This record gives sequence, structure tokens and C-alpha cells, in this order.
Amino acid sequence: MDIGTIIRNRRLELNLTLEEIGNAVGVSKSTVQKWENGFISNMKRDKISALAKVLNINPVTLITGEYPVSLPEGAVPYNPVMHRIPILGDIAAGLPIFSEENYEGYTYTELNHGGKYFALKVKGDSMTAANIPDGSLVTVRVQPTVENGEIAAVRVNHDTFTIKRFKQEKNIVMLMPQSYN
Repeated sequence: MDIGTIIRNRRLELNLTLEEIGNAVGVSKSTVQKWENGFISNMKRDKISALAKVLNINPVTLITGEYPVSLPEGAVPYNPVMHRIPILGDIAAGLPIFSEENYEGYTYTELNHGGKYFALKVKGDSMTAANIPDGSLVTVRVQPTVENGEIAAVRVNHDTFTIKRFKQEKNIVMLMPQSYN
């Protein structure tokens, strides 16, 4: 698991704000947010120690992203915050398909970055090289824009949807498959 997710989940489990963590560690709340989002990955030793103390985890966890087999006395084992999200139907990994929102139950995920999430079942094999095989379940975060290089669930021509790697050069948008075939 990535270190930013561990920091965020532990902070939420302990009902602490970004500001409270920042004050306890001696950094700004924006620095804590950058740690959580992975924008700052090299923390100073004194900050790792202070952050581990506030989050009540072993400092090794903040360096490796792994929990040791035996935790220090008084430390609470990591327990990710799981969120229930709806499964809303299928998405093409091939030619775009007409997509209807069909509630098919729920799945659970650790993701919750303050956004709205849902899951879709993948139909097709155009994304196998990105480790998204036919039949897999993908988690989608609703957002108004996509960054270059991101894999996204994209609406095409107002009523069809596909999952592809997004690339834009000036006014040209490319939806690129990533397949072994």
C-alpha cells in the first residue's frame, strides 16, 4: 500500500484533521495533504518520527508502506477505512458501448479522497496491458477533467462509454487502448 494512503486512512480513523496532524508534526496542513497525495515522498527523519507518533504506527511503516509482523507496544494495527460504492453496470474496453446505469449491488474500496466513486464491470480486452482484463471491476472517481496519461472512463458522443488511456495534444483528444493483442 502506498504511504500516502496509509497516512490518510490513519488520520481519518483517528478523526484528525490535516491541520491537527500538521500542528503536531510541525508542518503546514498543505504539507500533510501533499504527503497524503504522494506529491512529497521524501520526509525528513524527525517528521517521520513525529508523524508515526501522532498516527500511532511504527515509523518503518511510513518508510516502507508495510506493517511489521509485531507492532510496538501500544500501537494500533492498521485497519483500512473501507467505503461501500455502487456497481452501476458495464464499460467497454474496446469499441464504445451504450451504457445504461444499472445498479448491480455494491463493492468495497479503501479509496475516498473526498470524491464520488462508483464501480463498473469491464467488457473487452483493449486494456489488458494496463492490467484491466475483461470481466474485471474498475473503480471510477467522478471528475470534470482528465489529466494527460491517465486511464479514464470516458463518454463518447453523449451516450457511449469506454475505458482508455487519455491523451490530448492541443485540440486533439486520443483515447488509446493498451492491449497485448
